[in-house]
Amino acid sequence: MKMTLLVTGKTGDARLASLIQDYQQRLTHYVPFEFVVLPDIKNAKSLSEEQLKTAEGEAILRWLTPSMEVVLLDEHGHEFRSIEYAEWLQKKMSAGKDLVLVIGGAYGFSPAVYARANYKVSFSQMTFSHQMIRLMAIEQLYRAMTILRGEPYHHE
Repeated sequence: MKMTLLVTGKTGDARLASLIQDYQQRLTHYVPFEFVVLPDIKNAKSLSEEQLKTAEGEAILRWLTPSMEVVLLDEHGHEFRSIEYAEWLQKKMSAGKDLVLVIGGAYGFSPAVYARANYKVSFSQMTFSHQMIRLMAIEQLYRAMTILRGEPYHHE
């Protein structure tokens, strides 16, 4: 079982990119993990929001395989406390399927990506930039792994 964080477009802030890389390295000690960045959509500024979501959605769907468990990080998803999230991830990992957490672009996901998703998770009812949520997502994956191992990173 492999875990992947799939995102659209590169991280523009070098400080965020550095922190993401740090947590990526930490995660590989617990689980096979990959951080995948799909290329920016060409001529994105000339596209409408819907056209951009469609183009990003097509890129996401091309990357996925039918056997993958796809989890969208989406404002309308299920909210967890960190321990509940760790337990939920443990069940997903125990099922043996490759787990792909997907962060869409600035305007969210296309209907086709929503249709392909197996589950939606929300980190908050607040809205965060799609750049910032990358760091939050990878940190929460790391936190979940330390919770599952009983390590002292997480405090109740």
